[in-house]
Amino acid sequence: QVLVVESGGGLVQAGGSLRLSCSASGFTLDDFAMGWFRQTPGKEREVISAISPNSATTYYTDLVKGRFTISRDNAKNTLYLQMNDLKSEDTAMYYCAANRVWDKLLGGVSNYWGQGTQVTVSS
Repeated sequence: QVLVVESGGGLVQAGGSLRLSCSASGFTLDDFAMGWFRQTPGKEREVISAISPNSATTYYTDLVKGRFTISRDNAKNTLYLQMNDLKSEDTAMYYCAANRVWDKLLGGVSNYWGQGTQVTVSS
C-alpha cells in the first residue's frame, strides 16, 4: 500500500522558517523525481520545487528561489523542503509529488499525492 505523508507545516511569523518532510512508503523513492507543490483556495496546484532521483538536478520557481531548499534522503524514503524567510504569500497547503518522468512532474503530474500540510505565515 502506497502512503505519502507530509508534515512540518504550521503557523509562523513572516521572516521565520519551517522544514517540511514527506515520508513515503509502498514505493522506492529513488526511482522517482520528487517535488513540492502548493495550493491556495481557488487556485491551481503549482510546482515550487523539484529534485531528481540522485539529487543532481533541482528546480525552483522564481517565487521561492534563494529562500527554499529541497533535499531528499533516499535511504529514509523521505523528501524535505527547508523554507526560510517566509512571506505571507507562501501561505498555502503544501504537497509532495512523485513521478519517474521529470517533465511530467514539473507539469503537475504525480503518481502519488499525500493529504498535504498547511503552512500559514502571519505578517
